[in-house]
Formats: sequence, structure tokens, C-alpha cells
Amino acid sequence: MKIVHVASELFPYMKTGGLADAVAALGVSLAENGHEVSVFIPGYRAALEHKDAAGAERKLRLKVEMADDFLSGDVRVFSPRKNVKVHLICREEFFDRRNPYGNGERDYEDNADRFIFFCKAVVEMLRLGDLQADVVHCHDWQAALLPVLLREAERRHNVTLALKTIFTIHNIAFQGVFPAKTFARTGLPDELNQMDGLEYYSQINLMKGGILFSDRVTTVSPRYAQEIQTPEFGCGLDGVVQTRADDIVGLLNGVDNSVWNPAVDPLLPARYSAVNLSGKAVCRTELLKRCGFATDFKGPIFGMVARLTEQKGIDLVLANQDFFLAHDVRLVVLGSGDKRMEQELRDLSATAPQKVYLCAKLDEAMSHLIEAGSDFFLMPSIFEPCGLNQMYSQVYGTIPVVSRVGGLADTVTDADAEPASGTGLMCDPNAASLRDALQRALLLAADKPRFAAVQQRAMARDFSWKVAAAGYERLYQDAL
Repeated sequence: MKIVHVASELFPYMKTGGLADAVAALGVSLAENGHEVSVFIPGYRAALEHKDAAGAERKLRLKVEMADDFLSGDVRVFSPRKNVKVHLICREEFFDRRNPYGNGERDYEDNADRFIFFCKAVVEMLRLGDLQADVVHCHDWQAALLPVLLREAERRHNVTLALKTIFTIHNIAFQGVFPAKTFARTGLPDELNQMDGLEYYSQINLMKGGILFSDRVTTVSPRYAQEIQTPEFGCGLDGVVQTRADDIVGLLNGVDNSVWNPAVDPLLPARYSAVNLSGKAVCRTELLKRCGFATDFKGPIFGMVARLTEQKGIDLVLANQDFFLAHDVRLVVLGSGDKRMEQELRDLSATAPQKVYLCAKLDEAMSHLIEAGSDFFLMPSIFEPCGLNQMYSQVYGTIPVVSRVGGLADTVTDADAEPASGTGLMCDPNAASLRDALQRALLLAADKPRFAAVQQRAMARDFSWKVAAAGYERLYQDAL
């Protein structure tokens, strides 16, 4: 099959979260299975400066109609590996930025124009570049307009640009909602600016378009596929998702074993496996050293790598700060985001620098070290479509402590509830339940044989993209 992926992020060229990892690993897995994979992302500065793009070929000069304007851009293409081509949609005004969505404080004011342009440019490339896609797979709100645009372009030009379109909801909390006047920039006919189209409470909603107009809808875990059909988790689109109930499927993301594998991880000071865990002790010592803690500390280390947002349960951790102060434990947090949360974590670290460490920046090497050197990994998310870190943790022999939501519930089994099969500890997404899980973690850490058994079961889990990609292959074939 010829498979086209369209997304706003792609590891290693631009990454703010799991979306980049998922799109990259899925593309590679499909390519390894013999499919021709093309991935479209915006031509960010970081992508253009990456060594892989050094010989990128300018494939097409574009003129994209945006209401009364025609905006120029170009498409640059490079191939980082066999059967994979990366297409960069370039326009400096829109994409020559370090951060893809905002300045750290707020979203860019021109995000609507940026991603409408991006989607329309992909349509032009499909129309003029002769890719002849079997499947166009669109990811999250930034690419959600594409199924609508493709249908309209095919009708207008009497051509088939994609046999089938797939739309994946990675996080329904971010929908691409913009003022009604934005609709004119899409160039779509007025009848699509209605309740059964893009209109959304006198605004437009790009994700709504992706849900309604794609041939199949997926999300990133079976439980999340059910959750987003409810008012509690649907973020206002639960009714829209329900209209596609027969077409929506939850497919878990996987782990890229070439990147996240303690046996070969180049970012670790020592490698290890389930058979020989000695390297994990080396990673633990290095983590303690990196954080300024005493390297002879014997108690449990709790690690956390997350955006500092309400969704990730940061407030639940802060509500339990007395736990970390009262017990002989260490807490290491890597992340940035909400300034209030960041400051409260800084204050906690300043109060107990010998016990709490905050690294408030994106640091890929540090994230690997936290996964490898910690005993427990905290992920008490309020909601979590799939999550990757809870899977990384299990692969690295670090016991996840997670909320019973979304993909976390699909990938972690509570060791107290299921002693024979447990691979982690689970809680409800509230402060009291998290505290109970933290107390249970102390008991587990003290019981060395039981801890080792949970650790071994976790490391035996197969979260590889080989498994995950097979599900997408079946979906594509069924759609066709």
C-alpha cells in the first residue's frame, strides 16, 4: 500500500509529546512491512536544520488559495530510510518557529491560518505530485481539515486523491476551535459551515470535520474510544463521536524498540535487560548524582516526565507533597508548561533540595535516565488517551503508578488487585487515591521478592510497534 501520514509533529524533527513518537514509529513499522510511506509535516526550523534534511529536494512550488489571498510555499522532500519519505510544507512566515503551537504562554494567534495552509498544501501536493495514495492518515486537529478538503478537491477536479481517509484522535481536548470568520480561509462551500459540518456553537471546529468526513476514525486506546463518547471525556464532541460509533476503533500506540530499549539505549550510562539488571543500578546512581542527591540513597525513587498541565495530574502530586517530605523517598520531575505548577514544584524543590528535583525543560537524555534510574514512575493523569511513558516504564523495569483512565487502564495491571499478573499500581484520578497508591508503592518497594516479580512481568510485556502496526494494517485493508 501507499500510505500518507499527515501530522504536526514527527520524531526526531519536531516533538512536544507522544504524537511525534507515535507517527514516526508507525511509519517506520509500516515501511519495514513493505509499504510505501510518505509523511507530511510543517517545515519547522528544527526539521530543516536536522541532518536528515541536508539534501532535501525542493519538489514543488505551491500557491495556496486562502480566501482572497494566494499564499506561496514549497515542498521539500527527503528520505531518512528505505520506503519512507518526509515531505516538509515550507512557508517561513508560518513555520520558521522553534515551538510549533505557541510561545509557552499562549497559542500563536495565526494557528488557524498556519494549519489551514498546511492542510491545503498537502492537498495540492497530492493533486500535483502524483502520490496516488491508497490511504491518507490524518492525526489530530492540525490535520483534521484534510478529509474535508480532499472530498471537496476530488469533487471539484473529478479525480481520486486518496482511496480512503483515516482520522486519529490523539487527544480530544485539543480540537482546533476558531472564530466563525475563519471558515472563509478554508475555501470550502458554505453548506459545510452548518451543524452537520464544521460549525460549532457559532465557531468552527476542525477536529469535528475530521471525525465527520473521514472514512474511518481511530483513537489511541480501546478504553479512550469508549470514554470520548461520554460527556465526561468527550470535551463537547461526545455527540459527534457517537455518530461514528460503528466506525471508531481504539488501537494502542506502541513502543519504538530502536529508541526505547534499555538493552541498546545509547542515552544511558549502562545498558541492561530483564536477564541482567546490573546496568539499572548504574543508571540509578547516575540519576541520583545528576539530581544532586546522595548516591548511596537506598530508598525508592519516584520519577515523572510530563507536560506540566492539569491533565497530567501535577496538582494531584502537589497535593501529596507532604508524602514526599515525610518519607525516605526521592522525587524527580522533568517537564515544563503551566507556570503556576512549575513554580510550586520549584518551591517544593527549594524546601527539600535533598529530596525533590525539578528539571523544567525538554531533555530527551534526562527522560531516558529517569525511566531507567527510577523505581516507580508517576502518571496520575486526569485523562490519558494512550500514554507512552507507562509503557516505556514497564520496558525499563520501572513500576508505573497510574490513574485508571484511557490507555493507562489498557496497559497497566494493578499488582495488588491481580497479584499473579500485576505490572504496576493504579489509582483513581484524585489526590486521596493517589496517596493510597503511593503508600502501596512503599510496601511494594520494601518487599524485594514481590517487587522483583512485578518488575519481571512488566519487562516481559510486548508493547512493540510490530504489534501496534499490525492493527493499523488490518484497519487500512478493511477500509479499502
